Amino acid sequence: MRPAILSTIFFVSFISLALNSPLNNQYLLTKENLRLISTKQNHAEWLNEIQILKLIQKGIKFIDVTDFVEYNSPLNTAELPAKLNQDSTVQELIKKIDKLYMKKFLTTFTSFNTRYYRSKSGRESQQWLLEQLNLLKDKNKNEKVLLSVTEFEHTWGQNSIIFQIKPIENDDGVVIIGAHQDSVNQWNPWFGRAPGADDDGSGSATIIEALRVILHGGYTPKKVLEFHWYSGEEGGMLGSQKVAAKYRKDNVAVVGMLQVDMTGYVKSTKKEIIGISTDYMDPKLTNFLQAVSKRYCLIPWGDMKCGYACSDHVSWYNLGYPAAFTTESEMKDSSPYIHTTGDTVDTLNFNHMKEFVKLVL
Repeated sequence: MRPAILSTIFFVSFISLALNSPLNNQYLLTKENLRLISTKQNHAEWLNEIQILKLIQKGIKFIDVTDFVEYNSPLNTAELPAKLNQDSTVQELIKKIDKLYMKKFLTTFTSFNTRYYRSKSGRESQQWLLEQLNLLKDKNKNEKVLLSVTEFEHTWGQNSIIFQIKPIENDDGVVIIGAHQDSVNQWNPWFGRAPGADDDGSGSATIIEALRVILHGGYTPKKVLEFHWYSGEEGGMLGSQKVAAKYRKDNVAVVGMLQVDMTGYVKSTKKEIIGISTDYMDPKLTNFLQAVSKRYCLIPWGDMKCGYACSDHVSWYNLGYPAAFTTESEMKDSSPYIHTTGDTVDTLNFNHMKEFVKLVL
């Protein structure tokens, strides 16, 4: 039987099971719970959960804008550095990058059945991630910074996490590095196996390794530095929208936000690149990112278009904040395994991921 027919049969069976399951209303697919879904800029329509699941299965990216709020108050931002001026510090930090740490992290992170934001194991994986971040915080010996690890609570169970490094002497603006912690199996989001090694376990591993290196190296940033692990990206940028809206409401001065989503897959027939998005981004921040890549990475950066509803940076971009996005390749060359049981650690290239850690540093 052809794969497409098998997939259709499984989908129909899953819908029937979910609609008739008496076990837990949390997992029921329904036509009643409508959400305002946007698949392209300046356009949104009300869809039910079955229609949303079909978008996931077709690989159509979307933003759930049901709770989106527009702000008319002036945006509070801070200036980017005019040039790269910490070369010796960055070079020393780069020497501390540990590919084995990333692999060990991902081996456990992908061992949860799924990290889907509405699943039990999605909550468990988030709690494990929280434990790893608290371990890093507790090992800190740099007395020039204040560290905090915070759960940004959500109604769906899996919380976003924010790790903040705040210099004692100066806190002129916030620099945000983000990845999303959730994964999804496109045919069975709640129960289907979704290791999510590349999407976005690789981004999560990349930024936690950058964080580990910064802490281990005793680096004191000149601005507040935050690392975010968002929940619910696969549900339409849900977690990042909530976080960005809170920062906008609180008038937080954001220097820039960089989203790191999928950094581990390299297509064997293609030349490696650091993919840097040229759409739905801030030009100044993107130019700065290109300069960083050129200075510190062993592989060249390449322009790529990610499209609307690409990843969590769009949540910040839509509120007017300077945002940028980086990924493993051009979109057409990215991992073919995402949203399936095949998105596993053995499909990743940790040398490639190391270059993205350099970019974050």
